[in-house]
Amino acid sequence: MTFRSLIAAGLAAATLTGAASPAFAEEITLTLWSRADRSGPLRAGNIVEAAKTLNQMLAASGSDKSVKVELIETNAKGFDADALDVLKAHSVGDTPDIIVAAHEWIGSFVKAGLAANLEEHIAANPSLYDDIIPALWNAVSYKGARYGVPQDGEVRMFFLNNDMLRKAGKSEEFIASLPAKVNAGEFTMADMCTLAAEVKDAGASELGLVHRPNVGPDFQMAMAAFGIDMYNDEEARLQVSKSGLEKYYGWLKTCVDQGAIPADMTSYSWDSVHAAFRGEKAMAKFHGIWNLGAQLEAFGIDPLDKDAYFKKITWINAPAGEKGGTPKNLSHPIVYVVGDTPNKDLAAMLVALASQHVPNTRHAVTTNHTPINYGQMAMPAFQKEGWGLVAGVPLLEYAEFMPNHPRVGQYNAITFQGVQAVETGEMTVDEAVEMVLEELETELGEDVIILD
Repeated sequence: MTFRSLIAAGLAAATLTGAASPAFAEEITLTLWSRADRSGPLRAGNIVEAAKTLNQMLAASGSDKSVKVELIETNAKGFDADALDVLKAHSVGDTPDIIVAAHEWIGSFVKAGLAANLEEHIAANPSLYDDIIPALWNAVSYKGARYGVPQDGEVRMFFLNNDMLRKAGKSEEFIASLPAKVNAGEFTMADMCTLAAEVKDAGASELGLVHRPNVGPDFQMAMAAFGIDMYNDEEARLQVSKSGLEKYYGWLKTCVDQGAIPADMTSYSWDSVHAAFRGEKAMAKFHGIWNLGAQLEAFGIDPLDKDAYFKKITWINAPAGEKGGTPKNLSHPIVYVVGDTPNKDLAAMLVALASQHVPNTRHAVTTNHTPINYGQMAMPAFQKEGWGLVAGVPLLEYAEFMPNHPRVGQYNAITFQGVQAVETGEMTVDEAVEMVLEELETELGEDVIILD
């Protein structure tokens, strides 16, 4: 009997009352690699809990096997350092059965022979996977195949302060129409800066638009809005276009010249950036949905009062770079990767069980992450405490994901140099573009494609 048919029999047997449970003759240990993460303990915890369900299924099927999860919890400071550590362990034969990872490392895991191809497993278990939000599969795909399962979701977008718009004379109709106009390509990135500058010049805000002050993925949605496709799927290489950079850096310069973005934005501290928006100094900010809790607290809004929050704040995708274009946002999911080990079938089933609606909701609502399954949005916890996360799901239609490439961090660091140079006036747009292209070509070599 195959493992899949064994489980199917187990599910059927589990419905019979009084079914006897055999004594387990063989206990199979599955290793779970996860960095110690106080902000998301259920990423690993849900896998451990899923072992109980799997053992019940095995017992109900009459199997004499059971599984035990051995947690390998690391002290890596971040997901990048952790990914490098797991690759080192794999290189000496210590391949974990399941890894909790940032999705952009999947390409490296596949190249190293660490990650198992999950296409057959997913196809054989439609009831466990068919409700996953389709866009999230893009985060775990490499050269057309899926090598992971989304563990959670997030969305990064633009936050706008409606009270400042009102103070600047904007009508309720105008405010309410912004999301639809952005999605239709009628309200562009240029319009965003013009609006931010207008509100600032009217005295309704001290600052216009603020963004992260350092290197990070948030800028990717702005780059994508100007037609920069960072990844060539067929060749599994990073890429950039000169024309896209010219438009992107040109937009930043225009924003600074208009007074919409502070010229010294990249010298701000993170505390200053957060305080600018939460302290009602800045009209707009682009960052992530996990800011919601802190915003509710800062604005003195009841965490359960959805209407009060959206009266105060509007969410929009990053507008298109040109009229008629497509808006963008960014999602950066954490994922489960199944190691290509002798236990990969059992490990994949654990991942499937941990990814179901109830366990994933326990993680998502307590950590301000969007759900991975559509059905979770109807669950009481999401409807009550997680209303903001439900509101973020429609934005995923326009989501971009960081390329599944190990050198995307270097790519981001180099393109950020251009952001800094243009905003401070250290370089012209053309100079910044040439500098960035030269650095990308020098540092990344064959790993990057330079387009016109």
